[in-house]
Amino acid sequence: MTRSAVIIGGGLGGLFTGAILAKEGFEVTVIEKNATVGGGLQSFTRFGEVFDTGMHVIGGMREGGNIRRICEYLGIFDKVQIKDVDDEVIDLLYFAEDKQTYRISQGKQRFVDSLAESFPDQRENLKRYVDALYGIVGELDMFFLKPSTDYIQAHGDDFIIAANEFIAKYISNERLRSVLAYMNPLYAGRKNMTPAYIHALISVLYIDGPSRFAGGSQLFANLLRDLIIECGGEVVVGDGVEHIATSEREIVSVTTRKGRTFTADYYIGAIHPCSLVKLLDDKSALPKAYRTRLEDIPNSYSAFTLNIKLKPNTFRYLNHSRYYMTRYDDVWSFDRSDRPWPLGFLYMTPPEIEQGEFSTKMIVTAPMTWDRVKEWEDTTFGHRTKEYQAWKEECTEKLLCCMEELYPDFRDYIENINTASPLTIRDYYAVKEGAMCGYSKDCNNMVLSQVPIVTKIKNLLLTGQNCNIHGFCGVPLTAINTCEAILGRNYIIDKINESER
Repeated sequence: MTRSAVIIGGGLGGLFTGAILAKEGFEVTVIEKNATVGGGLQSFTRFGEVFDTGMHVIGGMREGGNIRRICEYLGIFDKVQIKDVDDEVIDLLYFAEDKQTYRISQGKQRFVDSLAESFPDQRENLKRYVDALYGIVGELDMFFLKPSTDYIQAHGDDFIIAANEFIAKYISNERLRSVLAYMNPLYAGRKNMTPAYIHALISVLYIDGPSRFAGGSQLFANLLRDLIIECGGEVVVGDGVEHIATSEREIVSVTTRKGRTFTADYYIGAIHPCSLVKLLDDKSALPKAYRTRLEDIPNSYSAFTLNIKLKPNTFRYLNHSRYYMTRYDDVWSFDRSDRPWPLGFLYMTPPEIEQGEFSTKMIVTAPMTWDRVKEWEDTTFGHRTKEYQAWKEECTEKLLCCMEELYPDFRDYIENINTASPLTIRDYYAVKEGAMCGYSKDCNNMVLSQVPIVTKIKNLLLTGQNCNIHGFCGVPLTAINTCEAILGRNYIIDKINESER
């Protein structure tokens, strides 16, 4: 008898979970409120250009990479459009404080060499630091898609100390410590809070070699969607779940805004857990302590984004990401609304499938706290105030002034600009406070900040960035955990490894 699953939310977590279950014979239905699937993978068109809403840089897609192996198991890797980032420069980092630029290179030795050019006395410390990064990642069987043998895995001392403490443990130069924390915006790092293993996972993925989607990340989301449909599943778009009916702590059906009702053996929440709870007809189906905990876990900070259409043949394509930071001391302050904004930002030129010498667009993303838009939190898209629009223009101007520090003629390259704020992210993704990376992980209270994939509702599981690890690498790995909660421990891991023999 065919088993079935309804997945609430068609983002990265929902699509990967749905694709895996569909491949394993489940009758899968994915329900997405937006007009297109993808979540952070979604692309949109403005001014005749395709812009990605997220997922600007991806890891695990090089030869032997974990996400590549999952895609090979699913049978979609040969259709994925990606462009690898340059080996010699995977990132370029600029500090306005002293107008110093740092080049970050791919590969363990080149990574050390590139930073040792600016900090020659730290070469040995950098080697120890890189070894420690890989040591932490080596403790995670799931990262390498290895079968797990222990339900509770033991970890070394570095694993859950704060990321800033971990860096300081190996690096004595304070400025180099700040340089090594430059990727904070990618995982919403918080001082004395973000665990070292989060920092290590992101860092190792980059050192091993990042890639980017060519032609827009939506193409990848569509591959997962198409696989689900090819396996007999259904992907519903533009009609989100509005009501979840429960009985005796079990879901019996879900109903959409347009009145469609779906039933299944399993239901999987692939949206923010707080948003999911609001859909339950009987909130007490989940214990009050659990619901309170979901509300109390701090969310990661959000972002303000410029989507810029560039004039033809004015700005050369950059095959890597670039970062602008204001002060060394502020690399751990992105979560503080009492600091002047922007404290820094990431900018990049997304690649086309047939990328030429010049880029046609640029994305500028600056971390931003929810407090900065809180006064407009009760407004909706298309109904914001004039004050909000004026505020967005002020934010845009601040970012453009910073870009002019790097490129004095930058405004001359611009044809059009589209902006997005934390409110945009909240409304588009249905994530609490527009959180870029879901819940914040707290090394001081890992029990509180970790949300298990299983719930007290018998047939309800969770998936997505609020469980385990966020991002293009973490979310697919969590999807495997969710599927194995149904299919059995190591079931998918064994299937992936068997397919490679």
